Amino acid sequence: MEITWLGHSCFRLRSRAATVVTDPYGKDLGLTLPRVRADIVTVSHAADDHDYVKGVKGDFKVLSGPGEYEVSGVFITGLVLGERKTGGKSSKDGATATDRNTVFLVELDGLTVCHLGDLNTVPTQAMMEESLSEVDVLLVPVGGGESLNASQAAEVVSLLEPHIVIPMHYKFRGSDLKLDPVSKFLKEMGLDKVEEQEMLKLDRSGLPDETQVVLLELKSKDE
Repeated sequence: MEITWLGHSCFRLRSRAATVVTDPYGKDLGLTLPRVRADIVTVSHAADDHDYVKGVKGDFKVLSGPGEYEVSGVFITGLVLGERKTGGKSSKDGATATDRNTVFLVELDGLTVCHLGDLNTVPTQAMMEESLSEVDVLLVPVGGGESLNASQAAEVVSLLEPHIVIPMHYKFRGSDLKLDPVSKFLKEMGLDKVEEQEMLKLDRSGLPDETQVVLLELKSKDE
C-alpha cells in the first residue's frame, strides 16, 4: 500500500485493489488539490475543506456517513465520533449536511488505516476499545482549531497505540487556516524532528513494533 498526503486532511491510499481519497478540499485553503483519480472518496463531514468531491477524477463511490461498506474489493467502516458545527448548511457536492464527524476505517492490503476526519474530542478508553481496537495506520488531526490540538492528538495516539501515526490538519505552506504547526505535535510525542517522506510504502511485514510518527511531504504537483 502507498499513502500520499495531498494536503490538509486529504490523502491518497493506493492498494492493489483500489485507490481511496479522503476528505478532498476546495480552493479556499490557498492550495490547489492535485489531479487525483479514485475508486472511493470518503468525506468525514460537510465542509468545503473536507467534501470537495468534484475535485477528484474518475468513476468513484462517495462515502459520507456511518456504516459498513464494500467497494471495489475494499472493506470500509464509518463510525460517528465527534460533533461538527454546520449551521444546517448542505454540501454543494452531494454529501449530506450533518453535525457529526465520521471516522473511517479502511482495510487495504491486510492493513487497517484509520482516518479520524475532524475529530475534536478525545474518545473514552471504552469507545476506543470497542470501535478502534485494531488500527495499523492512524491519520490524526493535530493542528487545533475545530479539531484535535497537539496534546489531544498525542493522547489519542497513546490510547490507540497504532503502529504508524501520520499527522494531518495542521499549518502548512500556502495555507490561510489558523492552525498550529506540526512541530507542536512532535514535541508532545517527545520528538525533536522527523524527516519528511515523499510517500509511505507499507505492508504488514514492515510494521514497526513500537509506534512510529511519519511525516509526509505535501504533494502539490499535478500528476
